[in-house]
Parts: sequence; C-alpha cells; structure tokens
Amino acid sequence: MTSPVAAEGAGQGTPAPATWLIDELGRQRLLDMGGRVRTLRNLTFVLQLMVLLGCAPWLGWWTPAPMVAVAAVFAVCDRRMPKVARPEVPFLVAWVGTLVAITAGALLMDGPQAPCVLWYALAVSSLPGRFTTRGIVAGVTLTLALLIGMAFASDASAVLDRPSLVTFPAMLVVGVALFGWAHMHSEVAQRAEAVMDPLTQMLNRKALVTRAAELAQQTALTRRPVGVVVGDLDHFKNVNDTAGHQVGDAVLRDVAFRWRLSLRAYEMAYRLGGEEFLVLLPGASVVEAEEVAERLRGAIGAAPVAGQHVTMSFGVAASADGEAFDFDALYADADAALYRAKRGGRDRVCGGPGEAPPRLEAVA
Repeated sequence: MTSPVAAEGAGQGTPAPATWLIDELGRQRLLDMGGRVRTLRNLTFVLQLMVLLGCAPWLGWWTPAPMVAVAAVFAVCDRRMPKVARPEVPFLVAWVGTLVAITAGALLMDGPQAPCVLWYALAVSSLPGRFTTRGIVAGVTLTLALLIGMAFASDASAVLDRPSLVTFPAMLVVGVALFGWAHMHSEVAQRAEAVMDPLTQMLNRKALVTRAAELAQQTALTRRPVGVVVGDLDHFKNVNDTAGHQVGDAVLRDVAFRWRLSLRAYEMAYRLGGEEFLVLLPGASVVEAEEVAERLRGAIGAAPVAGQHVTMSFGVAASADGEAFDFDALYADADAALYRAKRGGRDRVCGGPGEAPPRLEAVA
C-alpha cells in the first residue's frame, strides 16, 4: 500500500479530558506551538534583558533578576510539556510566573508608574491560540487583578489622583486579548478545516505529511526512534452492509473518541481514510509502539462501539536509535504487519518483538 505521506505529496496513562481551560485541539496546538515560538520568545527575553540592563543605572542593577528567573522557568517547562498528559499545566506555571515577576518588578520600582507595567500586555498576548475563551478570560482577569492590586498596594494616592496609571495599561491588556482572541478563532477555523477529518475530528493526511516532515528534521538531530502504529477495523464493510452507513459513521466517530481517551497528549493520531487510522510515537521503540497498539486494541474491544461489536487489527514498526526517520519505509513495515494481523485471525497486534507466527487464513 502507498504511504499516506507519499500519496499526499503526490496528490503516561490516559490523557486528561478537555477542561474549561483547554480542549484537545488546544493541547495539540500548545505542543505544536512550543517549538515554533520558542526561538522568538527567547529573543523577546534577550531584548527585555538588554532593555533592563540598559536602564539599570536608573532602575537598579537587580531589575534583570526576575526576567532571568522567568526564562529559567520556561526552559524547564519546555522540557516537561511533551512528557505529561496535561502540557497546559507546566505552561500555565511558567505563564503565572511571568505575571508574578512583572508584579514584583513593578512593586520594587515605581509601582504603577514603573515601565515594566506595560509588559502585562506582552504576557497576555501568549494566551490566545493556546487556551479556550474561558481560559483567556481567566488569564486576563488574573492579570488585571495583579495590575490593580500592585498599583494600589504601591501608591494608592497616585492612582486615585491619576486613574490613567491603571486604566491605560488595563485597556492595553484587554485590547491585546481581544485582538488575539479574534485572530485565534479565525486561525483555528481555517486550520481545522485544513487538517481535521470532519467525521471523526481526528487529524487527516495533510496534517500527517506536515508532522512526518517535522519529525524527519527533529530526528536528524536527536537520532531518537519513532514508532508507527497502523490500525484497521475488522470486517467494517459488514457493518455498513448490515447496519447502514449512518451506523458505520457512528462507529468511526466512537472509535476516534476511544483512541483520544487512550492516547497521551503527544501521541498524535490520524485518520488515513475509510476505517484505517495511524499513530506517530516520537521517541518510542518497537516494544513501546506495540504496547500502545495493545492499549488501543483493548479500548476498542472492551465494549460495543456505537452498538456494534467490532474489533481492530494493528501493525507496528519503529526506527532504531541513531537511525534516520523514513516515514514511507516505516509505514510500509507497519502496513505489512497489519496485513499479517488480518491474515492471522484479526483482533491482534503484529510487528512487535513478541509477534507470534500468523495462522494461515484468507483475508476477507
């Protein structure tokens, strides 16, 4: 079978459920944006540090310390995010740390008249695109509370005499959030249409092409393995023929839902078309890929899917440590293992080190 990437080119436990702070797509964006914005964010830190050092003779030589602390926290959180089921938690910790550093800096300088007060808006600009609308509102509310609390705690009389010391930066914070929110919704809608399968809300082949290219670049540097799991519903044509295509569509949606519940945040799943699905597992050996496939197989067979008793067969493959990532070759290996699983009796995983010889049986 042709690799889905080639075809497109030619043509930790279960993850936490979605919350008011972030949804499943938001988690994917959060992880995806991490690598994309890291260089620009670090450049922003450098520019802020240069400004603080340049103004140190007037503001104090201690002023760069909070910024250095925030940069260190973000560095730690960047390493933690891909490894946890809730990547939004380390990001939120780093983000709140930024607000605390700005507040501390303002209190130690001129209170509401401190130049760093404007940096509250810079912190808020990172919320849209990551969190839900309610998450953004919560972040803006916390920012405004810290801004107002800092201003009155530092110099209440100055704020009462000149309310603009608070109202102008507050307006800037809200304005940045509103513009970011509008841009986020436009970007999310366009991106979802481009890379999401409309039936199952899983990532599609186009998203797989992009991710495979990213992994090829990453593994060229890290030389870490990548696992591939290919799953295909058994006898799915019988479901469509006997129960109807509406039930078949419901089965596909339910399968996608169970996959999302069974996969960790960084284990990205894709619908290749029809009843075939795929998972990319950065850093996973063939043994770990087999474990993921068994987890998914168990999730599908544990209970009827949309009222239908269905099973799923899997093929797995993985590159070796130090080996270049070649998606087309790995997909071919996983697809061949999937065929062996079908031929060997279905409802099983093939391709791992514990694979048993398949039973000779025709594939229907």
